Amino acid sequence: MSIEQLDFVEPFFTVKYLVEENSYRVEEPCILINLSEQPITIENQQLAFLQSVVVTNIAVKEIKRGLIVERFASYEDEAALYAEVKKVWPLAYDIRKEERLKGVSHYISPKAILDNVRLNMYHSGSVPLNVGLHKDHVHCGEMLLKEVHTQIVGYGKMQQCLEKDITTLYLEEPMAPGSTHKPIYDENGNYPWHQYETITPAIFLAIEVLPPETNAAG
Repeated sequence: MSIEQLDFVEPFFTVKYLVEENSYRVEEPCILINLSEQPITIENQQLAFLQSVVVTNIAVKEIKRGLIVERFASYEDEAALYAEVKKVWPLAYDIRKEERLKGVSHYISPKAILDNVRLNMYHSGSVPLNVGLHKDHVHCGEMLLKEVHTQIVGYGKMQQCLEKDITTLYLEEPMAPGSTHKPIYDENGNYPWHQYETITPAIFLAIEVLPPETNAAG
C-alpha cells in the first residue's frame, strides 16, 4: 500500500500515484485514472483499465494501481494558467524533434516514470492544433505501446482517419476535463491514422503503457 506524490507537473497540478490501496477518500473534485487491469470500485460502479472519471466526496476502493489528478478545476483564468505553463514547459518539437511537431504550439512537461508507465502532460495552445496525423510513435521505437490521452483542462477531441488526410476522418471522440478517449490500438499494438485536436486551448495527459517487463526509462 502506497501513495506517492509526483512532481512532474508541479506547481500547476498535484498528481498522486496510488498502489494497492483498499480505500482512498477524496473531497474536492479530482480526476481518477485506472492503470490496472483490476477495476476500481466507486460506490456500485467499476472503473476499468485506462478509463477515467471525475470523483468528489467519495471513497474509491480496490485501487491496485491508479492516478489522482488534483487542482485541475482550480483555474478560473485558464489563459493565465497557459501563459505560466509556457514559461516552464518547452516546445514538444524541441524535445522530440519530430517533423510533424515543428512550428506547432504544443508544449511538453517533464516525464514521470512508474514502472512500465510513462506520463507527460501537454499544453496545446492553438485552435486548430494541427499536430499531425500519425500511426507510429517514433519516440518509443519498436516497443509495443498502449497509449491514451486524458483531458485535464479545456476541450479536445481524438480523431481517427482512414488515410493520412483529415478529409478521410471517420471517427471523432470529444474530450472534456476528466475524460479519457477509448483505446484505439489493436491487439498487436497497431494504430489507425490519428491525432489529438483542440476545441479550445487545452492541457491533456498522455499515458504510455509498455509491456510489463519493459524498462519505461529506456
